Amino acid sequence: MTQATTDRSAATGKPARPARPSAKPHGQWKVDGTAPLNANETWKQDDGGLNVRARIEEVYSREGFDSIDGTDLHGRFRWWGLYTQRKPGIEGGKTATLEPHELEDKFFMLRVRIDGGALSTEQLRVIAQISVDFARGSADLTDRQNIQLHWIRVEDVPEIWRRLEAVGLSTTEACGDVPRVILGSPVAGIAADEIIDPTPLINELAERFIGDPELANLPRKYKTAITGHPSQDVVHEINDFALVGVVHPTLGAGYDLWVGGGLSTSARLAERLGVFVAPEVAAEVWLGVTSIFRDYGYRRMRTKARLKFLMNDWGRVKFREILETEYLGYALPDGPAAPKPTSPGDHIGIHEQKDGLRYIGVAPTVGRVSGEKLLALADLIEAHGSQRLRTTPHQKLVILDVPAERVDSLVEGLEPLGLTAKPSIFRRSTIACTGIEYCKLAIVETKVTAATAIAELEKRLADLVDSGELVDPIALHINGCPNSCARIQTADIGLKGMMLPTPDGDPTPGFQVHLGGGLASSNREEAGLGRTIRGLKVTVEDLPDYVERIVRRFVASRGEAETFAEWAHRAEEDVLT
Repeated sequence: MTQATTDRSAATGKPARPARPSAKPHGQWKVDGTAPLNANETWKQDDGGLNVRARIEEVYSREGFDSIDGTDLHGRFRWWGLYTQRKPGIEGGKTATLEPHELEDKFFMLRVRIDGGALSTEQLRVIAQISVDFARGSADLTDRQNIQLHWIRVEDVPEIWRRLEAVGLSTTEACGDVPRVILGSPVAGIAADEIIDPTPLINELAERFIGDPELANLPRKYKTAITGHPSQDVVHEINDFALVGVVHPTLGAGYDLWVGGGLSTSARLAERLGVFVAPEVAAEVWLGVTSIFRDYGYRRMRTKARLKFLMNDWGRVKFREILETEYLGYALPDGPAAPKPTSPGDHIGIHEQKDGLRYIGVAPTVGRVSGEKLLALADLIEAHGSQRLRTTPHQKLVILDVPAERVDSLVEGLEPLGLTAKPSIFRRSTIACTGIEYCKLAIVETKVTAATAIAELEKRLADLVDSGELVDPIALHINGCPNSCARIQTADIGLKGMMLPTPDGDPTPGFQVHLGGGLASSNREEAGLGRTIRGLKVTVEDLPDYVERIVRRFVASRGEAETFAEWAHRAEEDVLT
């Protein structure tokens, strides 16, 4: 019993309460020590994830899938961009009841890391040929600027690595408790209205720190986004670390620092630290924030192991103080916030570069492409005088360096490949995660569901589009489970996959609906999370009906210049169901 407890007891005349036991340690290395507090932290310390590469090359690729150690398979393989994919035919209702070995197939999803989304046509052709040779032609553009392949056998992984690394690509730390791919502006270095080119910084971070053992055991994944474009085109508000281009009134062009964003099942938007980051110190600031996460991040519970939870507990004042005093050794100057974006961040359409050439943003359908299409795309781009393209955080592609006189021919040639520079507002704004087709966590199908919804909405709402009553895209984000890989909380209409009851008692695939979310954009001042309404759920079959109904209600009852998100947050619940 403490003296303070004894004093209170004497003062009140009441029996003293026993002292509460101290809170359980969070597993913060700088506070609690580095002794692992769970099985995941134990195997990471026993043998780091990067070390599994040698076993893949020397043992598993030679002896086959059944030779793979379980901890390597379900843990360390992620450090090299490898996840087992879902076994075909397992219904979504069984996702939560089966063990990983019951759900998984003997094939892998392989994630090709593309920092900044920057690709040459040579690199694109290598990825495409790997798809054709080893992945049954599969290829998906992700909303993290990666390309994912499926049906990969462990026997083929060393040859895939050899081909990728020969052209400067890799799968290093594409997954795992590590610094994931660095999101970068798809128009970095070429946009006429760019504030600052983040390309040198992105390259420095990738070369210095990706694959560094000192940063290869973080509490959980760590996401970075950097842009110097005024459209703020890298979804910075939902990343652990983000830099947004700004102009300081006396220090010139640099970055505004955001920390602690993330979605999943506990969504939290990042916060501005209020500092100005000059280009020459940006890499050290990144290292400082990343090291804070490594040293102070919560490791005891995986569900609390993202940087957003530490940021929530510390607040931006303490976080800035620790960064400056313990990791940088100097104070960062206060800095201005970036102004509201003035243009869409998906870069769809035809735009002039600062050198007079053109860049063309094109939309596939929810990121689904193929090895054969990517091979044809590489040939088409080169035939039109370009050798560069970029992936985007919106499951799109941007083709760079096109001579003005070749634009029309290129745009026409892209259409047969399923890539359009003039997509409908529904195709432009819809994204979908991998879904039950390949993902072991998924409950519902997403890619086909999204494509079906797009096709239906293009027909059903054509009258509103043709009349000019519906001009701005309404973002439809479709996710196969609660983990929000498709960013459902920051969509106009976000859909979280789940099984729904039916009158006959058999569950059917469907979604919980989130309404009115969004990130900073040309028609939104700042980011905000979507609204959920108890009981607002829709089956996969009824999805087009619901979206048509809600869009028509919006058009009929919106205020002047009111966006869908604004309307969705003020509308009565019965209007939204």
